[in-house]
Amino acid sequence: MNLLCRLAVAVLFAGLSGSAAGDTPELISSLKQGGYVLVFRHTATDDSQKDVYPFRFDDMSAQRQLSEKGRDMARQIGTAIKELAIPIGDVYTSRLNRAIETGKLISGREVKPVDALTDSSNASAAGMANPTGANAKAGQAVRQLVDAPPKAGTNVFLVTHKTNIADAFGKDAGDVQEGEAFVYKTSGSDPAVFAGRIKPADWSAKAGR
Repeated sequence: MNLLCRLAVAVLFAGLSGSAAGDTPELISSLKQGGYVLVFRHTATDDSQKDVYPFRFDDMSAQRQLSEKGRDMARQIGTAIKELAIPIGDVYTSRLNRAIETGKLISGREVKPVDALTDSSNASAAGMANPTGANAKAGQAVRQLVDAPPKAGTNVFLVTHKTNIADAFGKDAGDVQEGEAFVYKTSGSDPAVFAGRIKPADWSAKAGR
């Protein structure tokens, strides 16, 4: 499928995201069989901290970090996923610590930071406030990760930023909440298909917590 068609498909599924493609509890149950890619936005952050650009990935004082609320949110998601016996395969994150920490707390394991998931707003306040999905190169990099099938019987988790999600799936996806996941069903050679959105509270509700 050429790039134009792929972009059209991405925008179509983002447009459907307001009314998820499937019932959320059923979608969460289907994750037990594996074969999905979940694209998380990192959980809640401390807005009193600001990113410094160019990014200094080893300097925690130059990055916005998770708040205690964000850490609790990630732990709760991770606990529910464990209770629901949802198999986790590879976990890729942005290189910024708030995404790395989210990925570790959700998955309970080490993660793989990659450039493709690192904040494409380049620390721009305007980009964070009003993501337009204008960075086609960044969007394509995210979609390549989404389209790659997980190892058999597992799901891949990606942890990134709302600008990258809008770049990948269209500007309507810029309303993604902190800790929310866009879920895609993968196949062999075709692009992954949008399956729905899972909000942080949905995990605990399904786990009966």
